[in-house]
Amino acid sequence: MSSDEIIIPHIASLPEGKIEVITTHANADFDALASMVAVSKLYPKALMVFPGSQEQNLRNFFLQSTLYLFSFAKLKEVDFNKVGRLILVDTRQAGRIGQFKDLLKNKNLSVHIYDHHPATEDDLHGEVEVVSLVGACATIMIEILKAKGLSLTPDEATLLALGIHEDTGSLTFVSATPRDYRAAAYLLEQGANLNTVSEMITREMSSEQVALLNEMIQALTKSNVNGVDVAQVQVQTDHYVGDFAVLVHKLMDIKNIPVLFALAQMEDRIYLVGRSRVREVDVAAVLRPLGGGGHASAASASIKDQTLSQVSDRLLASLGQKVQPLRRARDIMAFPVISIPPDGTLQQARELFTRYDINVILVLEENGPVLGFISRQNVAKALFHGLVDLPVSEFMTTEVDTVGPLATFAEILHHIVERKLRVLPVVDKDRTLGVITRTDLLNILASETDVAGQAGANGDETPHGRLKNIESLMRERLPRRIIDLLIELGQTADRLGFAAYAVGGFIRDLFTRQDNLDIDVVIEGDGIQFARVFVREHPAVRARYHRKFNTAVLIFPDGFKVDVVTSRLEYYESPAALPVVQAGSLRMDLYRRDFSINTLAVHLNEPNFGLLVDYFRGVTDIKNGFIRVLHNLSFVEDPTRVFRAIRFEQRFGFKIDKLTTNLIHNAVRHNFFQKLSGNRLFGELKLILEEEDPAPAIHRMAEFDLLKFISPDLKITRSKTDLFKRIKQVRDWFDLTYFGENYQAWMLYFLGLIDGLHLDSLRRVSRRLMLPRQMHQRLIEGKPGIDRTLRALYRPENQTPGRIYNLLHSLPTEPILFLMAKTTRESTRRAVSSYFTKLKDVRTELSGTDLIALGFTPGPSFKVMLDDLLQARLNGEVCSLEEEKEYIRRRYLPLSETKPPKGKNA
Repeated sequence: MSSDEIIIPHIASLPEGKIEVITTHANADFDALASMVAVSKLYPKALMVFPGSQEQNLRNFFLQSTLYLFSFAKLKEVDFNKVGRLILVDTRQAGRIGQFKDLLKNKNLSVHIYDHHPATEDDLHGEVEVVSLVGACATIMIEILKAKGLSLTPDEATLLALGIHEDTGSLTFVSATPRDYRAAAYLLEQGANLNTVSEMITREMSSEQVALLNEMIQALTKSNVNGVDVAQVQVQTDHYVGDFAVLVHKLMDIKNIPVLFALAQMEDRIYLVGRSRVREVDVAAVLRPLGGGGHASAASASIKDQTLSQVSDRLLASLGQKVQPLRRARDIMAFPVISIPPDGTLQQARELFTRYDINVILVLEENGPVLGFISRQNVAKALFHGLVDLPVSEFMTTEVDTVGPLATFAEILHHIVERKLRVLPVVDKDRTLGVITRTDLLNILASETDVAGQAGANGDETPHGRLKNIESLMRERLPRRIIDLLIELGQTADRLGFAAYAVGGFIRDLFTRQDNLDIDVVIEGDGIQFARVFVREHPAVRARYHRKFNTAVLIFPDGFKVDVVTSRLEYYESPAALPVVQAGSLRMDLYRRDFSINTLAVHLNEPNFGLLVDYFRGVTDIKNGFIRVLHNLSFVEDPTRVFRAIRFEQRFGFKIDKLTTNLIHNAVRHNFFQKLSGNRLFGELKLILEEEDPAPAIHRMAEFDLLKFISPDLKITRSKTDLFKRIKQVRDWFDLTYFGENYQAWMLYFLGLIDGLHLDSLRRVSRRLMLPRQMHQRLIEGKPGIDRTLRALYRPENQTPGRIYNLLHSLPTEPILFLMAKTTRESTRRAVSSYFTKLKDVRTELSGTDLIALGFTPGPSFKVMLDDLLQARLNGEVCSLEEEKEYIRRRYLPLSETKPPKGKNA
C-alpha cells in the first residue's frame, strides 16, 4: 500500500442472533476512544466496550461530557456466547485486550482490525485488516469516514482531534506523518474545538502529580547500555496517580533526557513507560518482551503479579538485547582505502575511479599521513583540458579533517555536514584505516528516516543500516540447530577479533518467508584462518580451502556445508569478464553483489548477534517487491545478472524496477551477452529452468529479447506456451504419483524450449551453451529420436502394452515425461501414463535357472525366450510363475535345441 492509499473495508453482515463488539487496548487513551467512536459509524449496531481501565485524562473527559458515555456498554453486560464479530482499534495484540482475549478461542469469530502500530510477531490477524504506520489510529479512521462520505459533528471532530494531538505530541513527535497533518486540518474544517483539545492535553497537574514528579526527579538514575546513555526511574505509591505518561514526558523535558524508562508501582500493578529520542533505542522493541506495545519513540506496559525489582530486572535484560550499539567510525567506514600517491597522474586517478566505481580518492604516501583528496569531477575537467600526465598533487584538495576509529556518529555528522566535507578519513596513529564519504552518511540518514516512519514508500516501518535486530525473526524461521551454529560461528570470530556476518540470500529469505539454509558467512579479517580455528574447535567438522580467493567451505558430519569468505571488493577489467578480487570491508563486499535484496547481512558476533546491516535499502525493496541493481554498469560488468533478475522477479512475485528494466534493454541492445562464455550462460539458464514454474521467466526472457543469445531461432509461440503448461501439469502429476523419484525436471523445460528446432539449430545451441558431452547426447542428438518415438506412439498398432513398453523402456525418465507433455492426444497421454503406472516395473518371475530346470541348454536363446515371455506378461497373457512355465513349454519345448527359437512377439 502506498503511503497515501486509503483502504475502504468490506463489511459483511453477521449471522442471525450474533452481536458485534468494538474494543481497544487496556488503559485506553484519547486515540483509542476517538477510534472506537469513529469506527462505530462503520458498525452502527456494534457495542462499544472498554477492556479495562482508561487513562486519567480520558476519565476526566467523561466526567465533563455525557455525549458518549451512554453509548458504551460495560464488560459484564456482554454475552460472550453471542459475539460473532470483534472489532479492534488502536491495537492488534491479544495480550492488550483483557478478557476479550477469551473470544479468540472461537474459530467462527470474525475479527476486524484498525491499527497504526508497527508489526510484531504476536500480532492478531483478521478477516479485515486496515493497518498503516501513521501517528494516530484516528487518522486512519478519518480517512475512511471521509472517503465513504460520512460526516462528523463538531463534538466528534473535537474527540478525533484529541486522539491525533495526544498520540503525536500535537504533531511534534517523529512518528507524525503528513497524513496526520492533513487529518488534523480536515477536523478543523469540521468544527473541532481546539480550546477543548488544549485544555485536555495540557491540563494542569494535580498536587499528587507534582509530588510524584518531584519523587521521579529524585529517583532518576543513569546507566550506559551498549554505549547509549539510558535513564531510569522507579517510584511507588499506595494509590493510582493518573497521567503517568505525561509526567514521564515532562521529566524528559526538564532534564533533557534522550532515553527514559519509568516504572511506577501503583496499587496492584506496575506501570512502565518508555520514551526515546535516539535512533539506537526502539522502546517498543524493548518493552515487547514485557507485554508492552507502542512505537519506536513511545511505548508502555502494564504488569500485574510482579514486584518492582522483578520488572526492573526484566527491563535491564531486554535493554541489553534490544539497544543497538552506538556506532563508531570503525563501524561505518569503508576499507581498504583506495588511494593514489601525490606523484600519481590524473590519468591513473581516472583509471582508479572507473575500476572501483568511486567518486573521491585519498592522496597519501605509502604508510604516510593523508595529504588531501581529489574528486572524479576535478579529474574529468582536467582531462578535458588535456592535462593527462600531470600529478594529482597539483589539483588535490588539501583541507582534510580526520577522525579516530572510536569517533561517534555525532562527531562524524559534524565533520561531514557542518564542515561540508566530501570524505572523512579514519586514522589511527597516522595510519589510514578507512574512509567515510558524504554518500555513506546520506544513505545512513535516509534509512534511519524510514525507521521513524517518515519515508517508507508503503507507509511501513522499514529498518535499515545497523538499527534493527532480527534475532527473534531468525529464531522463528530457522531450526534450533542452525541458530546454535550461527552463535558458534560468531563466538569463534569473537575469539579471533574478527567481525562475522551471515549474508545474502540466506538473510533475504528470512524476510521473503522462503526456506533457505544455504549459509554464507563473510569475515572481516581472514576467512581461511577463521575456518582453520573453527575446525580445530569442532573436530567433527572438516574444511576445504581456496587460498586464491581466501575462502573456505565448512563441511559437517551430516554433509551440511557453510561457505566462508573473506570480505572483499571486485572490479571488472572488461565487460562480461570474471572479476578481479581484493580484500575489502563488509560494505564493499555487499556492494559487489547483484541486487539490493541480496545485500542484507546480520551480525553473528556475540554482542550484536542478530543485528541487521542494510546499506542499500534491501529491506525496503523486499517490502515493496522490487528487483534493483546497485549501480548503472551492473549488467555491463556481469550480464548474467539479467537472468538472475528475471529469476528472482518470478520466484518472489516481485517487479524489476524501471531503471533496472532500462539497463537490461541497454545490455541487450549493445550485445553484452555475446561476450558471455557458454557455460556461464547455460548455468544461469539451468537455474531458471530449475525454478518451481520456469515458464513465466522464459516468457520474460522473450520480452527482453534474450532468447536470441541462446539461438536466434528460438521463439515463444502460443503452441509453446501451451506446451509449457502441459509440462507443468505432467511434472505435478509425476511428483504427486511418484513422490521422491529422482529425475531432473529442468530437462523437460529445456526440451520444451528447443522443441521445433532443426538438428542444425540444436547443434548450434549446444555449441553456444558449451553443453557437456553426455548432456549433448541426451538433449540434442537424442531429440530427433524422442520425436520419432512420439510419432510411433500415434500409430494404432503400437498401443498394446508390449509395444508401449518396447518404445519407452530404453528412454530416461525426462524424455518420456516430455513425450507425455508434448502430445495433445489423450490416447497417447494415457499410453505413456500406463507405462509409468503399470508397465515400467513389470518383470518375469521365471529366470534362467528355471529354464535350465525345464530342460533348456543355456545360450543366446535364453534372452529371446525371456523377452518373449516379458511381452506375454505385459500383454496379460500370463500372470503367474506356473503360467509362465506353461507358456514356455507350449512355445519352445517342441522346437529342436539346435534351432534357435523365434519369439512370437519379437
